[in-house]
Amino acid sequence: MPAAPFKVGVVGFGMSARVFHCPLIVASADFELTAVVERHGEHSKRPYPYVQVVTCLDDLLAKQDIDLVVITTPNDTHADYAKRVLLAGKHCIVEKPFAVNESEARELVQLAHRSSKVLSVFHNRRWDGDFLTIKRLLEKEMLGRIVEIESRFDRYRVVKKDNAWREDASFPGSGILYDLGAHLFDQIIDLLGVPEYVTGTVRNERQIPGAPDDSFMVVLDYTSKNIKAVCRAGMLVRDKPPRFTVLGTRGTFTKHGLDTQEDQLKQGLVPGDPGYGCDRCDSHGILDSEVHPGIHIHGAVATADGRYQDYYSNVATAMQNKACLAVTPEQAADVIRVIELAKRSSVERRSFAF
Repeated sequence: MPAAPFKVGVVGFGMSARVFHCPLIVASADFELTAVVERHGEHSKRPYPYVQVVTCLDDLLAKQDIDLVVITTPNDTHADYAKRVLLAGKHCIVEKPFAVNESEARELVQLAHRSSKVLSVFHNRRWDGDFLTIKRLLEKEMLGRIVEIESRFDRYRVVKKDNAWREDASFPGSGILYDLGAHLFDQIIDLLGVPEYVTGTVRNERQIPGAPDDSFMVVLDYTSKNIKAVCRAGMLVRDKPPRFTVLGTRGTFTKHGLDTQEDQLKQGLVPGDPGYGCDRCDSHGILDSEVHPGIHIHGAVATADGRYQDYYSNVATAMQNKACLAVTPEQAADVIRVIELAKRSSVERRSFAF
């Protein structure tokens, strides 16, 4: 923990700021929520009456006491705002996706190195309980040699939300590939590194006029490791298949249901509250594996507690030069490359080398 908490300014006060960032910042002893940028109104003062509200990014950057700026605005602003934050000499967290194209993302990587400031992207789902459980199972080789991972993030909604830029095809960075794909691809890259080949099918299954993609299947191929990662998401999945299916030479692990932290944060729970991050017993994953020769296990595996707070804790230690950054801008740029290759693959109907 620093001698005094780092002062944080949050840009935007939509769902991302309200549900994720502000509660995690307030729950951390390393940070102090100091200012919020809101163009219309002062909604952030209801839950946080002590914050200063400003109406534009420039006013926030002019505040000398702000150490860290968190960008939670629409996707097409991410690269420009992050660049302005770094040039102002402040540390920066960007909501995912990092940018709407790889060239913008790589430019920010270089700028972060030149500025010597922390630049990270909020790939919080590395700290989902189910994903942490899978990492532990693989570390202990409970499934033998892994050959395939299927990761899905499905929803069911026939109509699009009113006035939602994420569901407007004319809006840069809209669509489910940028929204949910960014999470799924980051998890796989964290687990296995960058893929060798990318093959994508990206669709508008609901056929809503003016709407962007609402379904995808992207295969990340690790040919030299003989591993295939299948990432899928859709908006017309009423009966949800497993969130994760992991296949290995000794057995299989399957896990239904989403990590509990988002719902808990929406309900007002924060890290440190009893039960925060804990999965329900009836949602635990199932392991069916010969973990050792002659020892066959078939049963539930308790889900590791989800820990979104660890993301912010790591950023704080990185700002103090006491730890390496967990989510680097280079990794976030790799995610954007996967997104772009998946879109191109879908159009040209062929695979592309990463």
